[in-house]
Amino acid sequence: MIQNAHLIEALKKAQMKSSPPDYFKNLTVFEALYREARALGVLPAKDPLEGIDTDIRLAGILNVQTAP
Repeated sequence: MIQNAHLIEALKKAQMKSSPPDYFKNLTVFEALYREARALGVLPAKDPLEGIDTDIRLAGILNVQTAP
């Protein structure tokens, strides 16, 4: 159990500030995750349109225009 969560959070923030984002490292991680998903058979999707009705309904709910 974490006793001083605020100290750990401060440490995480300090570490993020001290090291700028590394594009090529992030790209390497992304490619490794993509290869793993392909090896597991998750990607590419068997039916790309599966669940599109839910996505459209959700987009309609989330993109509500409100008057100023």
